[in-house]
Amino acid sequence: MEALLQRIEALKTEISSFVAAKADDTEAFRIKYLGTKGLVKEVMGEMKNVPVERKKEFGQLLNEFKLFAEAKYGELQTVTDATQTNAENSTFDWSLPGDPLREGSRHPISLVRNQVVSIFQRLGFAVAEGPEIEDDWHNFTALNMPENHTARDMQDTFYISQNPDWILRTHTSSVQVREMEKGKLPIRIICPGRVYRNETISARAHCFFHQVEGLYIAENVSFADLKQTLYFFVQEMFGKDFKVRFRPSYFPFTEPSAEMDISCLICGGTGCNVCKHTGWVEILGCGMVHPNLLENCGIDSNKYTGFAFGMGIERITMLKYQIKDLRLFSENDVRFLKQFSAAT
Repeated sequence: MEALLQRIEALKTEISSFVAAKADDTEAFRIKYLGTKGLVKEVMGEMKNVPVERKKEFGQLLNEFKLFAEAKYGELQTVTDATQTNAENSTFDWSLPGDPLREGSRHPISLVRNQVVSIFQRLGFAVAEGPEIEDDWHNFTALNMPENHTARDMQDTFYISQNPDWILRTHTSSVQVREMEKGKLPIRIICPGRVYRNETISARAHCFFHQVEGLYIAENVSFADLKQTLYFFVQEMFGKDFKVRFRPSYFPFTEPSAEMDISCLICGGTGCNVCKHTGWVEILGCGMVHPNLLENCGIDSNKYTGFAFGMGIERITMLKYQIKDLRLFSENDVRFLKQFSAAT
């Protein structure tokens, strides 16, 4: 009799764990357990072997087992009938192929930024980053622009209203100052990042844009080192068929200072609207690090020299892909962005 009790418990466990995904599974359950040759009827047939004094006890157990199996069958019927009804009432054609997922692409600004970083990393430049909310010292004063200096008017600045000593950085030169303050020389870094200026948004200007600035400080660094570095950058970015020229300029944090032009990519140097019929397009500013800046950061200007340069990533991107409206970069129009999927 103990063997019969064990078999009933085992069958209960088996029945409880049965799962039906469709009507055929429910019917298979009925045949296996409740059919004329099913396991429930087989177990009920063991009643003839039960001693007379225990027939009442086992009769109740076997009847409960049969009701348990029938209740499970009813549950399976409810589930599979509902599933079948939903499938029949659905207007969706489940035999249709799935919708293809659109292939994404990198933003053109990211593509050019990564390329610029890669070019300078091959020359030994490391990437340095800093905060976008900056204090006056790192954004202006340490860069040889003390309070009331006229050079501050060159950049329309977003000030934090609660504390005007804090601003949205106008350039990534602030990152260079932070690296120089660490006093770990020599320094060879590039500083990519987003910057902010209070300018009217147009096809050629925006209130935020992206820069990559570079800095190299060591002993006996010369302007010739700067020129050769930038010659290499232009050839790697645009190719070897472009002319390059340097024009004297002014920046408060470099002396001497220059702006670098390349022959226009649109007209090949013959003159067009993009280059204002000069045949040249300015791509970056550069120069030798001003001794005052070195001293402000605790670096001996008698022993160390350096060069710095900075460029707008949007300007490089517009030239590289011949894009004429700066606003396209931030409008998130997929028709514009998907054009660069082949360049990822």
